[in-house]
Amino acid sequence: MKTTPEQILEAINNAKHILITFNRAWPGDAVASALAMRLWLLKLGKTADIAAEKPSNTSSYSFLPGFALIKPQLDNLRKFIISLDISNAEVAQIEYQVDNNKLDFIVSPKNGFFAPKDISSRSSGFKYDLVITLSTPDFESLGTLYDHDTEFFFDTTVINIDHQASNDNYGQINLVTINAVATAEILYELFKESKTELDADIATCLLAGLISETKSFKTANVTPRTLTIASALISKDGRREEIINALYRSRQMNVLKLWGSALMNLQSAFDNRIIWSTIKPEDFIATETKPSDLHDVVDELIVSMPQAQVIVLGYETTNEAGASEIRAVVHSVKNFDALYLVQPAKADGTRANATIVLATPLLGSIEALVASIEAKMRRLES
Repeated sequence: MKTTPEQILEAINNAKHILITFNRAWPGDAVASALAMRLWLLKLGKTADIAAEKPSNTSSYSFLPGFALIKPQLDNLRKFIISLDISNAEVAQIEYQVDNNKLDFIVSPKNGFFAPKDISSRSSGFKYDLVITLSTPDFESLGTLYDHDTEFFFDTTVINIDHQASNDNYGQINLVTINAVATAEILYELFKESKTELDADIATCLLAGLISETKSFKTANVTPRTLTIASALISKDGRREEIINALYRSRQMNVLKLWGSALMNLQSAFDNRIIWSTIKPEDFIATETKPSDLHDVVDELIVSMPQAQVIVLGYETTNEAGASEIRAVVHSVKNFDALYLVQPAKADGTRANATIVLATPLLGSIEALVASIEAKMRRLES
């Protein structure tokens, strides 16, 4: 019986046009791994595209090779074909016109005539014959890509590669290695098995995935194996300084000030396993930041407090109608499902990051949310 990596290599070898996609939350490991996968497939002589739902914020990974080629949606996924039987008449001219939202094709015969029975229509096969998903626990985490083309994902072979224990194993081929620190680590081993020589660009992408997922090797789950792979990637000319500069040495001053505001109100619960804070409107004004900058604050807290398993940041903002609104960002560092932890509130996001709308006031609503999250975590462990 073939191993999972062998099955993946065989499926790739048989594919003609491959789609690479990943979690709509755009985690750094997923983005970097997708770019590495595309470069590797090109080395194998394959045609491959990357598509992912457009991110809500500017990605920090735009410095990686091939980033600009990531498509925000699936274009021309399937073609509609109109066929005309020309066995009884030759075609002299073909024209078309749009009339009342209808596209009319005007075919002029050279001799004879065409009848309605000569016309038929059909849909072509899908543009891609293989899908590779990276760092994506379930189809729903693909967001609009999946929502708009559900049939495609069910009718096409899917290779699912991930390191998260929460993965649903939804692919026809699943390479889910939960003792790996990052998806980039899994890809390194897969590429190694294919006996493909890694160039500097592939090594840089994989190294960026490792650095992103481990917060520059500061998280508690870093293993000797992770460091060995990182060393091997650097020896392949993986550009570590470029990655570090882009991800950790380019924090703007105002974001660092926002982090300081979060630290001023920082509190903990459940033996420091839950870290939470509140951000007031005046904090955003004073630091010239916005709620989307809170994701950088979460990253800083993860690095500074490795014992934390869940991070909650509550803030007050203004919604589209101009009314004041209380929201919270809930980030699950370990294997807790953030969407489950915030129930019964309606949340937007993924299992790792969820955003919810709460009732006023800010402090009281966040305290109630933290108490609810702690109760759920205790139940899960009992």
